[in-house]
Amino acid sequence: MMSKLEEQQQFDIEALRRRVSDGVSSTPDPHQPVELNPLARQVAEQFSDENYSPSMLIGQYRLLEYLLMLAVGLSAELFFGPTERSLAIRFSVIGAGAALTVLLLQLADAYQIPSIRAPSRTCMRLIGSWLLGVTISVCLLLAADGAPTIAGLIFWVLGGAIILLVERFLTAFAIRNWSRNGIMERRAVIVGGGQPAKELARALERQPDNDIRICGIFDDRGSDRSPEVVAGYPKLGTFAELVEFSRLARIDMLIIALPPTAEDRILQLIRKLWVLPVDIRLAAHANRLRFRPRAYSHVGAVPMFDIFDKPIRDWDSVAKRAFDIFFSLLAIFFLWPVMLGVALAVKFTSPGPILFVQKRHGFNNEIINVLKFRSMYTHMSDPSAKLAVTKGDARVTRVGRFIRKSSLDELPQFFNVLRGDLSLVGPRPHAVQAQTGDRKYVDVVESYFARHRVKPGVTGWAQINGLRGEIDTDEKIRGRINYDLDYIENWSILFDLKILFLTPIRLLNTDNAY
Repeated sequence: MMSKLEEQQQFDIEALRRRVSDGVSSTPDPHQPVELNPLARQVAEQFSDENYSPSMLIGQYRLLEYLLMLAVGLSAELFFGPTERSLAIRFSVIGAGAALTVLLLQLADAYQIPSIRAPSRTCMRLIGSWLLGVTISVCLLLAADGAPTIAGLIFWVLGGAIILLVERFLTAFAIRNWSRNGIMERRAVIVGGGQPAKELARALERQPDNDIRICGIFDDRGSDRSPEVVAGYPKLGTFAELVEFSRLARIDMLIIALPPTAEDRILQLIRKLWVLPVDIRLAAHANRLRFRPRAYSHVGAVPMFDIFDKPIRDWDSVAKRAFDIFFSLLAIFFLWPVMLGVALAVKFTSPGPILFVQKRHGFNNEIINVLKFRSMYTHMSDPSAKLAVTKGDARVTRVGRFIRKSSLDELPQFFNVLRGDLSLVGPRPHAVQAQTGDRKYVDVVESYFARHRVKPGVTGWAQINGLRGEIDTDEKIRGRINYDLDYIENWSILFDLKILFLTPIRLLNTDNAY
């Protein structure tokens, strides 16, 4: 049973998340970006390319080994087995056996990065899992369609073992090479300096199969309290500069090197940083209190408290991208006559281009160009959207009023989805100068930029709940942000499907669409 001390610590972490989510953020306005010093900018440019996620590699690696073991088993049966047997039965049984072998390798921890990097240490587990998988497959084959021949069995066992070992050693060589070249690593920034940061850096360096690349250290304190170089890593700037740095560099993790007892300072930090699409961890390696393993995650053997996780990551991002491409192509296939009709109506009822391109905030506050059918007179258009469209707005054309109310002006955004700027479902992208009254959205809701931790969407949870069209009050933008953050926290493919299929129904409500 968990002790009261453990319960208190668990509660504190949960309470910290709630206080960050419910409180205000002191994130700087991205329209007035903090200027990075030359060293920080140079390092950010060094890490601006995408790296390869270990989780993605392991998933692909499981699939590769499944296909290899399936191919070996089928080859043994096709070349050495009796020809009168049913190919469908053999394929099904051997496929099930290959899947079982992958499961056995998973249970033997053979799909951990340290195991893949050092196959010589896991040879016995590999061979044991393979032999057990083949044995079960042979038993299933015997029950379903007769035993394999002796020649087929020898080919199956020896051929599979040799292929498995050779493939493992080649993969280990490739991974070590990728790690040296920075292709496969997790990039981390240490938040906080001095002795705690030094101890954390040394602890990470001691890990024998460390995939963490420390990119630098950020600390608000001056050089008298926080040295310019800690454990060989440079201090690149302040916490405000870290936000800008993390938007330029492809950072995976922010590790806070402060004791858990410094809760107020940690809270202040996280309120600045949680708007970034990265993992946020609190280092617990120097904490004298020790809790059960489930209270921690680990980087190697270094314990961490998980404060926030990057949303929609790794295979979830692959699934969401596949979802976007499939349904966008489907929508374009069925709606192209409608899109052609709108394009002709726009072209022949007012002078100017058919499409209107507007700069909006995308993932991680990047500026993207969003496509729409033009709904305003060209000489009266407002690309910045600083002045919101209101009811009876004289800038809107006759055709524009109809396509705005019916949201037909948004149809070209399916091409934004295919291009990768947008997702089908997500927080709606707002124009970079959008505001309510005379205040920018970030001035109304200071946790506003947390919605940019995922790609914006053509439709979203807020719109399904009636919050579409004009934003003329503080309550409306607060309501949108609440729904956006709720979507991010509870995302799933089924949630996206629900929003997608409810969208045409909810578009019938045109009260706030002008």
